[in-house]
Amino acid sequence: MSSIFQQLVNGLMLGCLYALIAVGYTMVYGIIELINFAFGELFMFGAYISIMIMVNKATLFGHDVSMPGLSFFLAIPIAMAIVAILGVVIERLAYRPLRNAPRLAALISAIGVSILLQNVAQAIFGSAQLSFPNIPFFTNAAGGAKSFVLGGATITYLQVFVVIVTVVAMIALNLFVSRTRMGRAMRASAQDKRTSALMGVNVNRVVAITFLIGSAMGALGGGLYGAVYHFAAPQMGFTPGLKAFIAAVLGGIGNIPGAFLGGILLGIIESFGAAYISSSYRDAFAFVVLILLLCFRPSGLLGSTISQKA
Repeated sequence: MSSIFQQLVNGLMLGCLYALIAVGYTMVYGIIELINFAFGELFMFGAYISIMIMVNKATLFGHDVSMPGLSFFLAIPIAMAIVAILGVVIERLAYRPLRNAPRLAALISAIGVSILLQNVAQAIFGSAQLSFPNIPFFTNAAGGAKSFVLGGATITYLQVFVVIVTVVAMIALNLFVSRTRMGRAMRASAQDKRTSALMGVNVNRVVAITFLIGSAMGALGGGLYGAVYHFAAPQMGFTPGLKAFIAAVLGGIGNIPGAFLGGILLGIIESFGAAYISSSYRDAFAFVVLILLLCFRPSGLLGSTISQKA
């Protein structure tokens, strides 16, 4: 029983990380029907920038550079802000000119941006994997993770922090979309961009803010992922990005609560599959879930709540 609870805890934390990226996929798709595969790379930049802000010295473009050496709790919001701006720039330069083009053109552009960002990260930070600094609040004097035992499962303080931050972020985002004027503009644009524009909604501004929020959530996920697994690398966002896309489809792409639910379910499925079937097939479980979902419920678990496009 303790082993089952341990895997449940591990899966819940992993699912929260997937959910933070999935919400970016689902928000952008809900408004402009674009699968932005570059969110995995924005996730990666969130991890790298967090490390750069936390250390006192780093190597950039092959040269040693002095860095701020700030706390993890300051590094994450700063990384979110920087990556959010990067997301808006990407939307403006790579996606907006193709908004009225065939969907395949925008999809190819998204893949191109993803590859470009990987190479930019490699040029800036180097190809070697970077270690994430220890976080004193979550690390004991011996350098191990601070933890406690509950129900026979070992739970680290960092795992609790990841779950709490994700839940708070999802609640805040859902309230923003459902209760604010900009949130209403987002929902109107998702239903019918042309009619929304005729009613006075600045669709370009709505899309830019959607990319801003989605990119910030991806950076938050990247910073937390780096802290949990203690590394950052140029290709680190590829597999989590794909899994987050599957999580978005699982929950019902275009649906924010669905992205959260899909991420949690996918994380738990992956954790239990790796523990009780084989860790060698950890990455395969997500794609098995996707195939089954597309066969039996292609709209996703909460897909029935998504408004149809006019």
